[in-house]
Amino acid sequence: MRGPLGAVIGRYPSSDGSEQMGSIIRHNRKCRDLVFLVIFIAFWVAMIVNSSFGFNQGNPLRLTYGLDYKGNVCGDKHAKGLRQLELKYWLNPNQVYLSGLKDNQFKLANARSICLLDCPTPSEDSLSWVCDYPEGDIRLSMDDWIDRNYDYYEFLTPEMRNTSLQLQGPCYPVIFPSVNVYWSCQFIARPSNVSLRHWQQMGGVNINEDIIIDKSIHRSINSRSSVLKRYMADIGKAWPVLIVCGGILPLFLSVIWLLLIRHFVAAMPWITVGLFNILIIAVTMFYYLKAGWIGNDAISPIIGEHDPYIRISGRELTHLRAAAVFMTFITVVAVLTSIAIVRRILMATSVLKVAAKVIGEAQALIIFPVIPYTILAIFYMFWFSAAFHLFSSGQVVQNDCNLNCCVYDLLSKRVNCDRCCGYSIHYTPHIGVAILFHLFGGYWATQFFIACSSTVIAGSVASYYWARGETSPEIPFLPVFSSMKRLVRYNLGSVALGSLIVSFVESIRFMLESIRRRLKVAGTTPDNWFGKAVYHTSRFSLRCIEWTIKSANRNAYIMIAITGKSFCKASAIATDLIISNILRIGRVNVIGDVILFLGKLCVSLSTALFAFLMLDTHRYRSAHNKITSPLFPVLVCWGLGYVVATLFFAVVEMSIDTIILSFCQDSEEHQGTAQYAPPLLIETLNDQNEMQRLTQGPQ
Repeated sequence: MRGPLGAVIGRYPSSDGSEQMGSIIRHNRKCRDLVFLVIFIAFWVAMIVNSSFGFNQGNPLRLTYGLDYKGNVCGDKHAKGLRQLELKYWLNPNQVYLSGLKDNQFKLANARSICLLDCPTPSEDSLSWVCDYPEGDIRLSMDDWIDRNYDYYEFLTPEMRNTSLQLQGPCYPVIFPSVNVYWSCQFIARPSNVSLRHWQQMGGVNINEDIIIDKSIHRSINSRSSVLKRYMADIGKAWPVLIVCGGILPLFLSVIWLLLIRHFVAAMPWITVGLFNILIIAVTMFYYLKAGWIGNDAISPIIGEHDPYIRISGRELTHLRAAAVFMTFITVVAVLTSIAIVRRILMATSVLKVAAKVIGEAQALIIFPVIPYTILAIFYMFWFSAAFHLFSSGQVVQNDCNLNCCVYDLLSKRVNCDRCCGYSIHYTPHIGVAILFHLFGGYWATQFFIACSSTVIAGSVASYYWARGETSPEIPFLPVFSSMKRLVRYNLGSVALGSLIVSFVESIRFMLESIRRRLKVAGTTPDNWFGKAVYHTSRFSLRCIEWTIKSANRNAYIMIAITGKSFCKASAIATDLIISNILRIGRVNVIGDVILFLGKLCVSLSTALFAFLMLDTHRYRSAHNKITSPLFPVLVCWGLGYVVATLFFAVVEMSIDTIILSFCQDSEEHQGTAQYAPPLLIETLNDQNEMQRLTQGPQ
């Protein structure tokens, strides 16, 4: 049987026989779950080692730009003369054609490529050339080479000119127009008749003109790995948007929401529901705009000025349209759900009044989330930087293509057939493991800091409740900092365990969801009704388990803050208390949680809306900083906004849960009459309707 908590967290006799309030919260504790605290510290050491590998091996420029025929990353300031040369251009059109043939083993990665400032176009009255980087007997600087439009054909010896006409370099003809598609020059399969005629008159080899030359590059640019790299690069380029919309804006909006709850508690549920509907519709409309279904502002894979008749599609546009459809479904469900809960809003108002009164008495609670917010902000800066380097890590190696391809080497002054293969980034299996480890570490750290914040708030509210809501010398002058001290001294291990459980369950669900998608793509999902029933039931069950664990953890943190017990013991106490009082707290708590959840979504949707607006400015539509798609930066801002809102809304959320759990325990120990409820709480609960909702549940 569970002992009375009043003896644990209320008053107890002092050495002089008098009673003291709340003192047991500060004393008579010991460190709990130390093993998991050690595991958490060891995990952080591993995170630092893992991140150092990424910083050592990675180069975020690889996420955006390609490699040239020397293995250099285009636009790399450390490569000689390539700082401003960001575009990848394939020199030999016949190699591009061969890479597009199904029965040919030649890969586009082995086609000779070079870094340029802009995509070449055929001359209207002569034959233009793009030549290799000047070296050897070609006495030109990189700047002079750029100024000459990469053409030094007139300086070539007869031997060099002959090899150039064989498409072996060092100069290559510009026959096809090309356009800048995500920093790669994609050929347009419409060869220039003038250039082609000049080429043939000079005795050049036959050049294939099939549309395959277009599709080969397009297929490479739109590969899944290339799209994922660009999405990661988008997040890196949009770092000012992440700071403003993912950090500063949700901080401001969350504090405003808490102040409004404090002073306009009766109106806030209505405002929250109405604002949520407006925001989710607005965000959905922005998805429609960027998908091209409304207006003419659809994203385009082409960078810079181009022929308006050239139409090129990309996976990014397809993904945006899928997101728009998904948001439409979510919007319809959200609006219908908000209509359904309108009749329950008065119930949420009553429970929010309790939290508003607590915040009014312990006003430091409004400011406290700034502390975990600052810690999380510093952590995310490190985490995102390490993530970019991990995603771009790998070793640049020359391919072993075993093909009969020959190129003229300016340094050796001869045709070389030994080292004509292209370069690729070699990824080893441990890089994938390092990325998964980094993602898990980021999620665990986020859950840990949120749990620490929730536990501190619960301890502060518990001090307020079990002292009858009075401000007395026996209550710490700053209960928030006293609660922080107890957490750091005794309960970090318990919080590490709780956050680990949530992270572990979420990771399992993520892996199972990935397997489900792979099976769906492979067409191996169950076809019979029984298989489908088991399939969908398992997904629903895992969702329920995840929600139950998160809810149990939240109540466990409350009991940890109150009793100082270990995580498992506190979770058992909280579960027992909830089950025995389910009719008292279930109905009113669920509605209160729904309103708070909508409030968090209002903050995160606002950040998403402002992210759309910032990404629509010229800075992120120009060549160098162009965002290929607003999808991932907006989603990251949305997620960061939700995390920040969770930190601040935990003040209200944990206040409600702590007050309700304390009130139920207080009533249970005193034959249905709460003895430790503060006057402000009693004033609210004495209202017959509110008391009936809280203690009796639905009739």
